[in-house]
Amino acid sequence: MANTITFFRIAAGIVLLFCPVFSPAFYALYIAAGLSDMLDGFVARQTDTVSILGARLDTIADFVLVVVCLIKLLPVLRIPAWLYVWIGIIALIKVVNIISGFAVRKRFVAVHSVMNKATGALLFLLPLTIPAVPLKYSAIVVCAAATFAAIQEGHFIRTGRE
Repeated sequence: MANTITFFRIAAGIVLLFCPVFSPAFYALYIAAGLSDMLDGFVARQTDTVSILGARLDTIADFVLVVVCLIKLLPVLRIPAWLYVWIGIIALIKVVNIISGFAVRKRFVAVHSVMNKATGALLFLLPLTIPAVPLKYSAIVVCAAATFAAIQEGHFIRTGRE
């Protein structure tokens, strides 16, 4: 059941490619995909069907949704240069965290901290706020949370609190 929900998110992501940005269909599919992201893991845990395949499918579904959203949103957004710089810094911190995880733990380390989850929620909400709140303001909130989460993640990896 959980994997079916995850497959739905992959399909919803692909169908989003054919929806006009900020249309009711776009928002409906986007919200449904986001809800399925929360639901699949819950269902897997409740039904004791957590699996390596399910975790990989979840990662693939997340990747598909993010890439599709970037393809759809980047051409219609006016992103200030400072925001690209800030996103680049966050990405750099995340890359250092991945390398540190391999160096310290000899494996890929995924930190599921409260701040990482909060950042994910804020990032999910961001496209929903674009018509009402200028990106230059909403992005500050998301990037501040993401920066804190990335730094905290690195600390947790290096201190063994992952």
